Amino acid sequence: MPPIIADAFTQDHHRCDHLLAAVETRLGDSDWSVISTAAETLIDAMNHHFAQEEESLFPALAQVLPMAEQPIDVMRGEHAQMRQLFAELGEAVAIRDQTACQGILETLHFLVQQHNHKEEGVLYPLADNALTGRAAEFATAIADV
Repeated sequence: MPPIIADAFTQDHHRCDHLLAAVETRLGDSDWSVISTAAETLIDAMNHHFAQEEESLFPALAQVLPMAEQPIDVMRGEHAQMRQLFAELGEAVAIRDQTACQGILETLHFLVQQHNHKEEGVLYPLADNALTGRAAEFATAIADV
């Protein structure tokens, strides 16, 4: 069976990675309205991705494969850490603190890369194997931005 879920969710990871890089790039321009828009776009995209996982993919996977519950809990915890960083980024952008923004973006970049590696290496392959009958449904939902 082709890795439909892994391909779709990994592609969305790449989309979010590009949006994170765009915020980092815009930060160098010092145009705060552009930085704010780029940060909001990133946060919206990441929250959409997290919602697709937490509300749809993860519960379906845990239902058919209970042993996946522990790595799912780890991913949910990391999502919470990143959501906290999104809040801090929003605050730093609002007060136009370039140094704080840079530090938050660097931390986000590091966490996102580690997080994605775990999902792409463990959870998505499990989902492709366990949820073959629903793979197209999950792939369509993550691409529906």
